[in-house]
Amino acid sequence: MELNKQYPIANSMIVFREEFDDWAVLFDPDANETFGLNPVSAFIWKKMDGKHTQADILKLLKEECDDVPDDAPVHIKGFLADMEKRGLVGFEQA
Repeated sequence: MELNKQYPIANSMIVFREEFDDWAVLFDPDANETFGLNPVSAFIWKKMDGKHTQADILKLLKEECDDVPDDAPVHIKGFLADMEKRGLVGFEQA
């Protein structure tokens, strides 16, 4: 089956903990690694439920935040690619 890279899903084994000022921490118990997320990355993480497309996430980000840069789609795609490479996110099967 082919993956539909438009619908990201956060790895359910990853522990997500919100900290102060909307920053967050991810803990991967399998790799025993911790990752820090800035507020925008934490916002994106919370939308990775397999129901929101990358376009949906961008739209919600623009509704929630001021001054979203024009190249935000490139940054979202890069963030998701990095998370996928680390095994922290998967994608809905087509």
